[in-house]
Amino acid sequence: MTFQDIFKSSFLENVTSVSLLDMSVALLLAFGIGLFIFLVYKKTFTGVMYSSGFGVTLVALTMITTMVILAVTSNVVLSLGMVGALSIVRFRTAIKEPLDIAFLFWSIAVGIVLAAGLIPLAVFGSVIIGVMLLVLVNKKSSYDPYIVVLQCSGQDSETRAVDFLKEQTRRCTVKSKTVQKDSVELNMEVRLKDESTAFINELSGLPGVRSAVLVSYNGDYMG
Repeated sequence: MTFQDIFKSSFLENVTSVSLLDMSVALLLAFGIGLFIFLVYKKTFTGVMYSSGFGVTLVALTMITTMVILAVTSNVVLSLGMVGALSIVRFRTAIKEPLDIAFLFWSIAVGIVLAAGLIPLAVFGSVIIGVMLLVLVNKKSSYDPYIVVLQCSGQDSETRAVDFLKEQTRRCTVKSKTVQKDSVELNMEVRLKDESTAFINELSGLPGVRSAVLVSYNGDYMG
């Protein structure tokens, strides 16, 4: 029995199951589209701290998914073993931004579609998704919520400040209130009438107002 006879049943027959040209084209396209996904992620990131590692992960995930699906489509038996092997993998990394989930699924979907040979769908679908994300995520609206952190010296100055905010904003809601001796601190959610924030300058100049801070708010963080 020769070395070739030992592996003839499976190993050596699988060497040519996927041609070198198919592998090269699929992986190069996966790298190109993965890089496009990474650039869109970089342009649309709205979190607290940008992580370049996650962007690189999107490129790698696209290429890895393409490689796995190429192997699965070339051998039915291998596909069953691959499902069993991948089912035991567990990831503990927390997803901090909801939009990150969309990018992860986008990368995986592109890898699957490319390996299936649907190149036009992967290319044009990615372009459409990328343009949609760039337009919607980067769009600034005066209806976005903001938080006003207000420090006043007493109840009279608090009343004047709140009345002023109600006049200058579309909506004003008290979220929390902290009262200490000769000091009142308010956290208020406001919706602006327009994109101008000049009213904060006037608010800080009202009698009894010690400080006024305006920060954007998306429900998870302030910054």
